Amino acid sequence: MHDITDLESRGVPAVFVASTEFIQAAETQANALGVDPAAVFVPHPIQDRTDDELVALANDALEHILAALTTN
Repeated sequence: MHDITDLESRGVPAVFVASTEFIQAAETQANALGVDPAAVFVPHPIQDRTDDELVALANDALEHILAALTTN
């Protein structure tokens, strides 16, 4: 969250990607920092996925990531 906030303060479009397990934690931290960063959440869990499953998750998220980077 701090990295995204820093990038945005420098004028660099940014979005963070996390699994759905971290939605509430991200909201809590964003509120504490007073920011509203672009975020894309992917299905949880991540660690036990195969390489092919991770590629599929990334492909599924790509459109949302690009939209978050290019929409104000």
